[in-house]
Amino acid sequence: MTLLLTRSDVRALLTLDDCIAAVEEAFRLRGIGEAPPAGILGMAVLGGGFHIKAAVLGNRFAAKVNGNFSGNPQRGLPAIQGAIVLCDAGNGRPLAIMDSIEITIQRTGAATAVAAKVLAQPGSEVATICGCGNQGRVQLRALSRVLPLVRAFAFDLDPGRARELSAELAAELGIEISPTEDLAEAVSRSDVCVTCTPSRAPILHRGVLRPGTFLAAVGSDSPDKQELDPAILSSAKVVVDVLDQCAEIGELHHALKANLMRREAVHAELAEIVAGRKPGRTSEGEIIVFDSTGTALQDAAAAAAAYEKAIRLGTGREIALDA
Repeated sequence: MTLLLTRSDVRALLTLDDCIAAVEEAFRLRGIGEAPPAGILGMAVLGGGFHIKAAVLGNRFAAKVNGNFSGNPQRGLPAIQGAIVLCDAGNGRPLAIMDSIEITIQRTGAATAVAAKVLAQPGSEVATICGCGNQGRVQLRALSRVLPLVRAFAFDLDPGRARELSAELAAELGIEISPTEDLAEAVSRSDVCVTCTPSRAPILHRGVLRPGTFLAAVGSDSPDKQELDPAILSSAKVVVDVLDQCAEIGELHHALKANLMRREAVHAELAEIVAGRKPGRTSEGEIIVFDSTGTALQDAAAAAAAYEKAIRLGTGREIALDA
């Protein structure tokens, strides 16, 4: 039988702490060579696009099919939606089919938390979140798990969304959160910044980052998306989730295209740092950019964690695909 898990099932099963732990272990396994490279296939269509991300992690194979249509919220639909198929990597049996929305949200925040643990200054207390949708929320929640945050700034092109995030998370996280309409000012006062928007032009420019800043760029997951001035990358230490993928669709793609960087200038993949093969932060003053395009290893880790918990708790609906 194959287990069917809805978005509400996944939300109830997968805690952010569980997801962070699973994603960190996935990066570690990749870093020590015990997980093969993940695969990705993208296809653009009018108004958006689809991508398929697949990975093997231990005895599990996961393939995620996601549609990404930035205009969907105006239609009353999620911007990103899809499904994950989790299989037994030893015999191919489909173990579960699950909604991908919650997995995608949580595993993306989890990757930032894993990166912040090794790349941000340990005493980081102030963060700026640029983009106040579901991803902005999970990013701040994830950062609060690994850094001693006491204050955050929330920025969005829609000031109302920034106010909503601030009111919602201040009490939950026990920190001061201020909505702001001046992104540059907020970032200049922050130890950590996360950009998680669908922008197609730079919204953050060189010169606003103070020494020691950790910057996670999350929004660029296709060649036409861009949040950072490429000069930021060329003047910082750059860590990527997957080098080849970031060179094709991430912020690194734009720095390479502008001839401001070469691939060889990238310091490391996150997996190498998590596994201890390369150093993370080596000085208080260095600015570090984490180019996060999202790897199927994260999806496989999160999906497997949700599935194993569902089996233990008897959650979900069993279906016979071969009936």
